[in-house]
Amino acid sequence: MGPGLYDGPVIDAHHHLWDLSMQRHPWLVGADPAARALGDLAYLRRDYIIADLLADAAGQNIVGTVHVEALWDRARDPVEETAWLDSLSRPEGIAGRYVAYVPLAHPDAAALIERQAARPRVTGLRETIRWHPDPTKRWAEDRIVADPAWRRGLAHLAGRGWVMELLMNPYQAGQVADLAAAFPEQAIVVNHCGTPNDRDAAGLARWRDGLARMAAQPNIAIKLSNASAYVADTSDDALAAVIRPCLDAFGPSRSMFGTDYPVARRTMRYGAICDAVRRILGDLDPAAQRDVFHDTAARLYRFNTPEKTACTAAP
Repeated sequence: MGPGLYDGPVIDAHHHLWDLSMQRHPWLVGADPAARALGDLAYLRRDYIIADLLADAAGQNIVGTVHVEALWDRARDPVEETAWLDSLSRPEGIAGRYVAYVPLAHPDAAALIERQAARPRVTGLRETIRWHPDPTKRWAEDRIVADPAWRRGLAHLAGRGWVMELLMNPYQAGQVADLAAAFPEQAIVVNHCGTPNDRDAAGLARWRDGLARMAAQPNIAIKLSNASAYVADTSDDALAAVIRPCLDAFGPSRSMFGTDYPVARRTMRYGAICDAVRRILGDLDPAAQRDVFHDTAARLYRFNTPEKTACTAAP
């Protein structure tokens, strides 16, 4: 028998919210061709708001969550999404931190960062850099993070203590490692286990090599989120084949739990995700389990910083 299943506090480091009546998420209604990589999105075409998240997370000891920008209409002001989130009433800690969006290559990136920073729950930004040689798996242009204009935008995060999240896949692992080396003081967070969406032998080798290259940079962390998107079944063994290589590469202090709800609802219920990851990590010592389920996210997203205390209602 191992140390036992984790029963402590949990931070869900990755989820989304949306109100479709606002018409701010074109990817959800088929208006964004990049979304074809996600397949049929009919299961997502309903509102997902605080009440839905609370219902899904019931009984899981969720003490905090991180809302990650949900591809709000890129033709609009990205601070709109942050302002909408701030308008929502919620229990303390729920959507207590935000990972927002700013087009870092834009000439006005610095001003947009300042406007996002005026919202105290913002503790990071995210960029989608998921290029793939197969156009049906491609979400973005190649080499975004190597663009000098994009890097100038990233430099404006210096001193803020924010994370820079990247939705990437193994083809970008070398670019992410190079970025981390160029910005050693910048915390970088890789989404969704590094997206091992090529399941043949060559694809899995590319993914594992990419994990090692990124993990060699001490300022990169990874989210153990939505592992079920990359396997044929949701057995513990199948999920562990995605989760454990990430954990082995980065270690518990640079790995964190996240559900990617409601996107992950395609394959698993919220509670089933939590329970499966508890079982998969059940052989770790209690401190390591707490790192993954709580402490890594609490540190990176500054849940325990007094000036970042979450609110119970709209400000």
